[in-house]
Parts: sequence; C-alpha cells; structure tokens
Amino acid sequence: MMFRNIFVVLILSLISICCLSFNNKGGEKKLQKQTLRRIVIDPGHGGIDPGTKGSNSEEKDVALAVALKLQKTINEEMPEVEVVMTRTTDIFDKPRIKANKANQAKGDLFISIHCNEAQAVTHKEPDGYKTITYRSKGKKHTKKVMQYSYWTTPSEVIGTETYIWGIGKNSFKEEALKENDFFSIDSASDKELSKFNPNDPEQRVEISLRTQQYAERSRKLAVTVEEEFEKSGRVSRGAKQRDEKGIWVLQAVAMPAILIEIGFLSNLKEEAFLTSEEGQQQTAETIVKALKRYKYSLDNKTTGSR
Repeated sequence: MMFRNIFVVLILSLISICCLSFNNKGGEKKLQKQTLRRIVIDPGHGGIDPGTKGSNSEEKDVALAVALKLQKTINEEMPEVEVVMTRTTDIFDKPRIKANKANQAKGDLFISIHCNEAQAVTHKEPDGYKTITYRSKGKKHTKKVMQYSYWTTPSEVIGTETYIWGIGKNSFKEEALKENDFFSIDSASDKELSKFNPNDPEQRVEISLRTQQYAERSRKLAVTVEEEFEKSGRVSRGAKQRDEKGIWVLQAVAMPAILIEIGFLSNLKEEAFLTSEEGQQQTAETIVKALKRYKYSLDNKTTGSR
C-alpha cells in the first residue's frame, strides 16, 4: 500500500510538472508572473541597533544613506520600477517585521544593504624581563620572565560581498511562498488568484519550482552586483551564500532576495569612502547598473527573446 501511494504521488508530480511546462511557453512566464515592477530596499539595522561601528560612523546610518540614494537613483533611471523602503528614518524593526513589510508590499525583489567589519589586528613585541619569585621544594627561587607589549591596528580587509540565503534553507523559503504567494485558480487566467492549497499537488510542485527559480535569480543578481562593483574599481570578495547560520530575512521573503555588504567600516580608507557623498552615490549607481542587467534578462526571458 505504501509503495502504491508513493507511485501515485510521483505520477501526480510528473503530471504537474508537465502542465507547468506546457503552459505559457515552457512555464517560465507562469512561474515568473511578472517582470521587475517593485523592489523592496531594506537598510540594515537602525534605531537601538547600530550594527557595525567604524572609527566615526555606524552601519545603520551608512546603510540608510546608501539605501536612500539607491531609491532616488532607481526612481530616476528606472521610473517603471516602484521602490518600497522598509525604513526611511533611524528606526529599529525586528527581521520578522522587515520581512512582513516586504511580503505585504508583494515585492518582486528584496535588497538588504549592510556594512561589513573585520577584527582589528593584534600585535605584540618583547618589552623586557620581569623577575618573579616562586617556591619549589620549600625553597625560594627567582627567574626572569619575558614581558610583551600588545597593541592593535585597524584591519586592512576591504571589499564588497553579496549574499543569498543558504540553499540548505530552501524549506523556509518554501514556507514563505506558501504563506505569501498567490496561485492562479485558472491556468488560463492570472486574474483569478488564491492562497496556497496544500491539497493541490500542482501547487506543491509549483512552490518547489518557484523556490528554485528564485534561488537561481538571486544567485545571478548577486554575481552581477559583484561584477559591477569590480568594474567600478572596488574590490569584490564575491557572491556567496551562508548555509549554516543563514540570513533569516532573505529566506523569509516570498521573492528573490540578496544582501549586499557594501564595504568594511573597520577599514579607515573604505570607511571614508562609504561615509562620503561621492562614495555613497557611486555605490548606489553601481547597484542600479546591476539591476538594469537583471531586469533586462527577465524581460527577455519573459518575451522569449535571447
């Protein structure tokens, strides 16, 4: 009986995949639902949570300044795209609230802006001897012990990093899609929508396929962002995923999602760049170049172009 049930599930899954593939030129248009129309931008930290601290700056302020410039640049260069901000002032929201804001906005993309840090480098050097007295076998003894001086210098680590959620966290992404995404009641019409039905095998398959699709889009965008940073003259530390610890907010939003570490506030030169108007604007413009490439790839895939 158990094998019969497994066989039935497999057949239903295959039928669902075939249906998804048949509809709308290979299923891509149905799964995608729409091109890039709404971006949710999340300036990291805020309020009582300062995040990383530089020599004269805090992550929450730098992230907000860059995010606001990013919003303005998108509005100017991509006017067809709506921007939703999780915060525009110095307030603190828990990650769950940020995710809820993004999901309620029904965004097509989530971008979280953060700043990085690296531990200061510790140095030591000999600083003379100290004579100490100790007892052994009832007798007093003395010996000289080398003393050291310790000091630290700021880390020289620099560069940008762009993260996606760990693929090992896909089950959480699927839950976010089940709770916040919508499905067409009639595959011939995207106007009639319903919430996820756990008893619908086609929707279960679609959730899995959509999660994989969003992961791949997030990965491609992360790579594109880092390519554009490198073109702009910044040091790129690459596109990455964090499997073990994960990045909760990225897997909790029902859309492709990336987190951009725009640089190290622990590095004095990079901190100066990130706190300057010029550096913040350059960072925003670089991200927009990546977004234009991302949107172009979505639009062409939707229309069946190259």
